[in-house]
Amino acid sequence: MDNCIFCKIIKGELPSEKFYEDDLMIVIADVNPRAKKHYLAIPKRHYKLFSEMTDEDADILGKCVRKIAELAPSLGLENGYRVIVNQGDDAEQTVPHLHLHLIGGQKLTLGSYVTDEK
Repeated sequence: MDNCIFCKIIKGELPSEKFYEDDLMIVIADVNPRAKKHYLAIPKRHYKLFSEMTDEDADILGKCVRKIAELAPSLGLENGYRVIVNQGDDAEQTVPHLHLHLIGGQKLTLGSYVTDEK
């Protein structure tokens, strides 16, 4: 998509603090972190919602999730992390490109998005 901020980051048109990249996804720092460690894992294929995924997209997303597990220690998430996917306006999905929030680096309280501590 021409006006998608994540597509522009993927193409190298906008700067980002990149921690990982392969043919399927990138992992960048969230510019508005909600915890000590807050990353975005972004599939390179553009779609907004799970309901818009093709079978191929679902396969790629599965590979991205497996890669996240491999990357966790190098991202400082070795003691655990939370994966959050916002879907649609009511969930406050602010960028219309499916992405996974990886949040950790601190004790997260049960049932909350994150703790107030950073």
